[in-house]
Amino acid sequence: MAPSHLLKCCQKVLAWIPVVFIVLVVCWSYYAYVVELCIFTIQSTGEKAVYLVIFHLSFIMFVWSYWKAIFSHPATPSAEFFLPKSDKEQYEREERPEAQQVILKRVARELPLYTRTATGAIRYCDRCQLIKPDRCHHCSACDMCVLKMDHHCPWVNNCVGFSNYKFFLLFLLYSMIYCSFVAATVAQYFIKFWTNGLPDTQAKFHVLFLFFVAAMFFISILSLYSYHCWLVGRNRSTIEAFRAPVFRNGPDKNGFSLGVSKNLKEVFGDEKKYWLLPIFTSLGDGCTFPTRLVNLDPEQATTPLPADSTKNIGDGQTFPTRPLSESQNRLLSGEQQWPEENLGDCIKPGAWGHVAVPVESDS
Repeated sequence: MAPSHLLKCCQKVLAWIPVVFIVLVVCWSYYAYVVELCIFTIQSTGEKAVYLVIFHLSFIMFVWSYWKAIFSHPATPSAEFFLPKSDKEQYEREERPEAQQVILKRVARELPLYTRTATGAIRYCDRCQLIKPDRCHHCSACDMCVLKMDHHCPWVNNCVGFSNYKFFLLFLLYSMIYCSFVAATVAQYFIKFWTNGLPDTQAKFHVLFLFFVAAMFFISILSLYSYHCWLVGRNRSTIEAFRAPVFRNGPDKNGFSLGVSKNLKEVFGDEKKYWLLPIFTSLGDGCTFPTRLVNLDPEQATTPLPADSTKNIGDGQTFPTRPLSESQNRLLSGEQQWPEENLGDCIKPGAWGHVAVPVESDS
């Protein structure tokens, strides 16, 4: 028991290494840009002032969104999705999968569920002992079921899902802005140092290395950010891009897509003035999602979950909740268009190597 506990502690400590690496690189880049470049290298006071103001704005937004992506606890299923005590005891006594599915189907009849496993069974997590809500998956790294799980990201040491997907996207966006600004403003001094247009000083090493690091990170982040923009436009998670969600009438990779505009609102919220701020504005409660296939599902429960003003979805953390009926009214109202069907899947930025998806099978 003790060696197992020690191993888990070591794994938790080692998991912070990528985050520590990023923090160290960012701290060095701050010193190199502010001190070595702006204070010791640039002679023009006006140029210094402009560079420092824009730099600190992008730096603050980058650090803020990165912090939120790291420390926002993954949202977990609410109490409605756990089996009642009597059903749980009956489920554990049953040895035949068919009998267990009968129990799960009876409980699931009262829940807003549209998706199934590849074999058509109820999605049940034996580890967490709950019926998985739509788009929820068990993360083996976090050892919990995460609402609208996208992937487990080692660079934030956190599971990216419903509670922090907006923060993760903004982290990528502000990382690109930060890196592109640094690379663009350092470029002319990089050339001067490279061609010996400026005297050799301690700043030379920092400026040369700063340009290479900023350019390298910008290129790598650009591909990942482009891929996630493509996912948001089609209302898919990384897991769903690899494996289409299965509805009762079969798999459909666009089953949750409501059109590009409504897909964006589902992640960033109704009010555009908050879109670029790392504050939680995503629509819904993470357990239920509007789908264009809802009218094709005869077994779907018609009673939405209670419309509380707030809902606890993870270790004391509360998020705004909107019941399924309201989400449908707001996101499914008006004429529905599915532009991604006409666009096809011809453009997919290649960023597969940047994400790790430790997820257990639903079969």
